[in-house]
Amino acid sequence: MSDQTTFSKPRYFEDFPVGRVFEFGSVVVTEREIVAYARQFDPQTMHTDPEAAAKGPTNGLIASGWHTISLMMRMYTDHYLPENGLPAPGVDEVRWHLPVRPGDTLSMRVTIQEARVSQSRPDRGVVRPLSEVLNQRGEVVLSMKPINLVRRRP
Repeated sequence: MSDQTTFSKPRYFEDFPVGRVFEFGSVVVTEREIVAYARQFDPQTMHTDPEAAAKGPTNGLIASGWHTISLMMRMYTDHYLPENGLPAPGVDEVRWHLPVRPGDTLSMRVTIQEARVSQSRPDRGVVRPLSEVLNQRGEVVLSMKPINLVRRRP
């Protein structure tokens, strides 16, 4: 089951069945944003200096992986997470598969892998998706396995 539209909000645990696939978002990554983010949070040459990066192992400027996660989080919040959501207990796995470069257009695919009612708090469920960020060629550039706590429908 695939959903390319944005749900109406609020959303509840019951809206996230195992196997459901959500596809959404679109953000173009610019050189200016890559450099600005990196200068503040990850000041490595491959992220801050296009000329030096072109001569280095990355063959050009690439976005910090943390920048890519930040872009993912914005799409995740805008299109996927319920506004009545709860604080998340963590992320089990983060992988950077391919570099993100200036001009790349990123989108997301979220596949629900597990959804169960919390044993200790039956008013909520635990949703474990595989969240993937894709570039304009459909290649996965980032994957992560977050753990989301979601209120059950009243």
